[in-house]
Amino acid sequence: MSEQNNASKSAPRRQGGFGGGRGPGGPGGPGMGLPPEKAKDFKGTLRRLIRYLRPRQMQLIIVFIMAIASTVFSIFSPKIMGKATTKLFEGAFGMMKGVPGAAIDFGYINDILIILGALYLLSSLFSYVQQYVMSGVAQKVVFDMREQVNSKLERLPLKYFDSRTHGEILSRATNDVDNISTTLQQSLTQLITSIVTIIGVIIMMLTISPWLTLITIITLPLSFVVIMGITKRSQTYFIGQQKSLGQLNGHVEEMYTGHRIVKAFGREKHSLGEFNKINDSLYDSGWRAQFISGIIMPLMMFIGNLGYVLVCVVGGIFVTKKIIDVGDIQAFIQYSRQFTMPITQTANIANIIQSTIASAERVFELLDEEEEVPEVSTSLAKRPVDAEEGSVEFRHVKFGYKEDAILIEDMNIEVSPGQTIAIVGPTGAGKTTLINLLMRFYEISGGEIIIDGVNITDMKRSELRSKFGMVLQDTWLFNGTIRDNIAYGREGATEADVVRAAKAAHADHFIRTLPLGYNTILNEEASNISQGQKQLLTIARAILADPSILILDEATSSVDTRTEVQIQKAMNTLMKGRTSFVIAHRLSTIRDADLILVMNKGSVIEKGTHEELLAAGGFYADLYNSQFSDEGLPDVG
Repeated sequence: MSEQNNASKSAPRRQGGFGGGRGPGGPGGPGMGLPPEKAKDFKGTLRRLIRYLRPRQMQLIIVFIMAIASTVFSIFSPKIMGKATTKLFEGAFGMMKGVPGAAIDFGYINDILIILGALYLLSSLFSYVQQYVMSGVAQKVVFDMREQVNSKLERLPLKYFDSRTHGEILSRATNDVDNISTTLQQSLTQLITSIVTIIGVIIMMLTISPWLTLITIITLPLSFVVIMGITKRSQTYFIGQQKSLGQLNGHVEEMYTGHRIVKAFGREKHSLGEFNKINDSLYDSGWRAQFISGIIMPLMMFIGNLGYVLVCVVGGIFVTKKIIDVGDIQAFIQYSRQFTMPITQTANIANIIQSTIASAERVFELLDEEEEVPEVSTSLAKRPVDAEEGSVEFRHVKFGYKEDAILIEDMNIEVSPGQTIAIVGPTGAGKTTLINLLMRFYEISGGEIIIDGVNITDMKRSELRSKFGMVLQDTWLFNGTIRDNIAYGREGATEADVVRAAKAAHADHFIRTLPLGYNTILNEEASNISQGQKQLLTIARAILADPSILILDEATSSVDTRTEVQIQKAMNTLMKGRTSFVIAHRLSTIRDADLILVMNKGSVIEKGTHEELLAAGGFYADLYNSQFSDEGLPDVG
């Protein structure tokens, strides 16, 4: 197996650590925190998201019917309960007045209670079915979406990952998809029930008393004015809170990952001082944001209580004039309480949906990214009879990371099988670019790259990359056992194969000194073994892969001199009969190379053996001599 140069460093960290996600604490209660992120194309993204729901129209219809049924049954309950209250009042009032034959009709009240119990039971049952079906719909939608995202990530070119942080890509693939999942699971059904509740409650209030309904609705504008005023003021503090939270996360992560350096330079007090400064700022903005947003509920209750007082006063007058029954007053108060809640919920859901559409847009942007040039389904060309395994040729290759900035203009290289090719040059000369082109991590703009007599565009990428083994200066090991990390080099490798490769890389001895030997589990960043030991494991992995072409990026730079000698012997054995590309930083290590390519500004400016290039007295000779001069080392990495 090969390791990708830029994508094989360490597992990406999940962004954030002290907060994030939706939750209570924002203005207006749960779900109302920061102003929601707005989508660039709300309607277009919404239509595209709805397409994911179309194959499940039947389930959605069931959800819609169940939501309406559940809400309707719960809406009728206060009205029916009011009848029991009225009957109880009439009987008790008649008995107090001494009306002949007056009594409380407990049989009627009992029937009402049975009906109420049935209504509540049916409402709960319909609500359960609604949530059950919607759970399946939501999870199936995000299941399909995750599959598409994962499949898309496999088809994206390396330049996509080079131009974005791991955290950004991870956020789109996890946080944004989870946001969509939560909204489909909870907010969609809540929106349906809220709308049905508002409409149903208004209808039921109108059937009781249009005047009392008008009194209840009159208090709404005052509620909206209060909510808008407080929300607008608290948003400033919530934005400051999120800004400070981001700074705190960044500071803690930076100090944690670099704690050795902090301790080594005695900067603990400075680090704590910086933390306290950011933490104080977070406390101040967080306290203000929570306090101001917390005022909303008391004010809403105050306004609601004003409405209740008016309803009770006017309702009491209506009862004395026998315009409505006393039970209707009780029912109306319940309806007025039910009326304000779905309105607040609908406002919250509007914010959540806005944020969800923004998340969906980010996911769709990922799905719409330009993919790698489609590869052939099977090899279109077979290796010519006269072509030897391990031969490599660059013919008039042209390449640039951007169309208007060409890095390689006309590269021509011919490598015979079994040769060791060293690539040297200053930073930015194009050494790594050449390797990226060779493995088709990037597509060339012109010319051809021929391996084993076949144009690499006529091979499947998996077939092409199976020919290479890579050992990079930046090691990559995953969380798992040492055995699994070495066996990653070849599918189906046996225990004996793993041990043999470890011995060849001189890693077997140090592995067996560990308490669990080959079963030792490496942590997330393999920090429980030394850098040199990590390099030994990557070399063992490359040995196990047994490739025809090797790519070595200063593979022995992280080990001590004695181990370097041992590894170099193992590498020499491994390189026998194989074409090897060595990116060299220390020029003393490539004296025996069959061919040295000197690169500068994307072009091969000199090539030859070590002796030939020194004799020529050109760019390579200057680089080589400067590494042993008293003037310091040049940057040739």
